Formats: sequence, structure tokens, C-alpha cells
Amino acid sequence: MNTSLRLPSLLVCHLSTSPAQVEGDGEPDDLYRSIVLEMKGHDPTVMASYQKYLCMTCEELGIHVERVWELPKCIERRSLLKSVHIYKKHFRQYESRTHFRNIELKRLTGSTADTFLEYIERNLPEGMALKVTKHRIEPLPPHIRPAPKQVEDDSTITQ
Repeated sequence: MNTSLRLPSLLVCHLSTSPAQVEGDGEPDDLYRSIVLEMKGHDPTVMASYQKYLCMTCEELGIHVERVWELPKCIERRSLLKSVHIYKKHFRQYESRTHFRNIELKRLTGSTADTFLEYIERNLPEGMALKVTKHRIEPLPPHIRPAPKQVEDDSTITQ
């Protein structure tokens, strides 16, 4: 009687694959060290709601959210004359405030990142912009890799 522990075949298959999973076309999947989502908008309540939506989506999909931070708002003021002529007392001031929020995601595969980014871009609210910065993990080029260490054989040393 064999008393060894048998793992389900799905688990064995998952354990035997390398970190760079192979896609259906035979090429290895990209690995991302981090992805930074920079949101920009004029309404802070819409931005807070979208941030909450992104965090809940990441939690449901098992994506690790490293940190969420808010950058200082940018205030742009314009002063315009109401009159075409030189009447200085008839002018208006206009102001636009732009709010920024960043979300950093860690350790994603390329297929997960593509699916997630397409999903959140389709649900982007009106009046908001989303900028995505990806940091991909690349192998070292061959000309930078350290040379393999040479092991000296004791039989070649003569006295």
C-alpha cells in the first residue's frame, strides 16, 4: 500500500510551472514589478468614489495594492476682461482645480494587468483621466551578466 501524499492534478500543474507562465501562443507572460495608476480629475468626490471602486476591484481579483496616496491639487487661475476695451473694473477671474491620486499595484503578470486595466478603463467616469506606468521585470542582457566562476582542478596544479 502506497502511503505517499497525492496532490490533486491541478495543484501539481500549478506548482510545476515557472513564475513566467506560458501563454496560449507559447510565449512567456510579462511580469510587472509595479504598476502605478495616476488619476486626474476636477471633482474630488468622483475621484474618491473611483478610488474606492479600484481598491474593491483589486481586492476581489487578488491584486496586491501597495499604497494609495494623494498629490497636492493644482490650482490654475485666469483673469479675463469682460470688455474688449480697456475698462479695468470689468474683469472676471476663473479658477480650475485639478486633483490627483495615485495607486501602486505590485507583482502582476501581463495577462492579469491587461485584463484589469481594460476593465477599469471601460468604467472610468466622465471628467477623469487615467495614466498608467508599468515597471516590467526584464532579464539582464548577456553583456552585463557576470561570468561563470571557473573552478580550478587540483590535478592541474604542479609543484
